[in-house]
Amino acid sequence: EVQLVESGGGSVQAGGSLRLTCTATDYTLDGADMGWFRQAPGKKCEVVMYYNNAGHTGFAASVRGRFTKSEDTAKNEVYLQMNNLEPEDTAVYYCAAGTNGDEYSDRSVGCGGRRDFNYWGLGTLVTVSS
Repeated sequence: EVQLVESGGGSVQAGGSLRLTCTATDYTLDGADMGWFRQAPGKKCEVVMYYNNAGHTGFAASVRGRFTKSEDTAKNEVYLQMNNLEPEDTAVYYCAAGTNGDEYSDRSVGCGGRRDFNYWGLGTLVTVSS
């Protein structure tokens, strides 16, 4: 069974850094379309970044220049490095992967009810204090 697990969340002060990890089981992240999303309390889920297998990467304007993506294909992990964190970055962060039409299922529901991707993690909480 495919599983995505986020880790690395925590509490930091404004200006600090965290690195989130998305680890996949029974699914190869290398070459897959994927994204990071977040949902703050009382707000809609928003895209933080996306990456597709054509090599295109995009970041939300609110995090551009502060967040970066990297990966370790040997570990089957993708990372979201978050620098210069702001209180507005406080949210539950989710990773998601896969856009194969044949792999969508009832489980393909994630952050805020979004269905962009085949597989979703359960999220990791990031809290940034001022």
